Amino acid sequence: MNRLSAENTPAPSAGVSAAKGDYSSPSGEVRRGAVGAGAAFSIILLLPVIVVLLVANLMIGTVDIPVGSVVRILMGSSSESEIWQNIIFQARLPQALTAIAAGAGLAVSGLQMQTVFRNPLAGPSVLGISNGSALGVAFVVLLSGRLGGVALSRLGYLGDAAISVAAIVGALAVMLLIVWVARRVSSSVTLLIIGVMIGYLANAIIGVLKFLSPEEDVKAFVVWGLGSFSRVSGDQMVLFVVLMAVLLPLSFLLVKPMNLLLLGDRYASNLGLNIRRSRMMVIVSAGVLVAIVTAYCGPIMFIGLAVPHLARGIFRTSDHRVLMPATALCGAALALACNLIARMPGFEGALPVNSVTALVGAPVVAAVLFRKGR
Repeated sequence: MNRLSAENTPAPSAGVSAAKGDYSSPSGEVRRGAVGAGAAFSIILLLPVIVVLLVANLMIGTVDIPVGSVVRILMGSSSESEIWQNIIFQARLPQALTAIAAGAGLAVSGLQMQTVFRNPLAGPSVLGISNGSALGVAFVVLLSGRLGGVALSRLGYLGDAAISVAAIVGALAVMLLIVWVARRVSSSVTLLIIGVMIGYLANAIIGVLKFLSPEEDVKAFVVWGLGSFSRVSGDQMVLFVVLMAVLLPLSFLLVKPMNLLLLGDRYASNLGLNIRRSRMMVIVSAGVLVAIVTAYCGPIMFIGLAVPHLARGIFRTSDHRVLMPATALCGAALALACNLIARMPGFEGALPVNSVTALVGAPVVAAVLFRKGR
């Protein structure tokens, strides 16, 4: 494939080429994807996979519903069992739509982080934004019983709303701090290390709050930290899906600067890219996606880290014109698959989503490390 380059510009020097990193393609090159009929057809093929997984999520659970009944219920037929209708519309459909939106958002966020830091092990939580969400939730959940006398976990819908607001506030606070730091440091490595330190600091504060809090509040916080697509329902689900439907297309506007960032700062700057501003825009985009998903679903692990590698492996390209939509669709499909496994018959209730995502994500990360080690 052709190298990603601009017309009438000199080829980058050996030093710049080395800065590209070797995670974006097996050959170590930043390659232009075939954005023609072949790539478009491959991306479109992911849509039937998502549809099949969506239908499977509606069919399979502690109560199995035949596929014909699922289709008729979705088409508005009132002849089917009222119990089945309630199961689909009140539980399974909101859960599946939440998984699609969350999986796509986390996957795109992970791709953006891996691009801006040119690091194959960067993920949505690499800058401590997820830890900021957890810290915000920890303050309202772990201190509510001690300071207010009533555990937040007992307040039902009001408690869920307070948790969502606290998660967004905590994530945005950390993101604003990261943006402030990004304006003052020129090295991506320095910014990465500062983000990791912020994460460690947030975890330390959370540990102190756990030690000082009643057992009931600690349990509620631990349950939130396991991650779940099932806690979003009704109007919350509609708002969450609408937010992701707006934010994801906006993130696609950063395809061109992300392609240039893969070439290295010096070469991208020679092509006219404002490195600091572009890096900050990508970080803000990824941070907002992580903040929204974490606020509604809790911290979902591994999807943002593993899916970009899966998309690169399937499409054999590092061109973000292909990778961005492919990664979003792969993330949606993987989230649906993990949600389906977590609710398989035989499990009492549902497994924590993070337990299932780790089963998929950990082997992918290990394979990346093994390949780099060789």
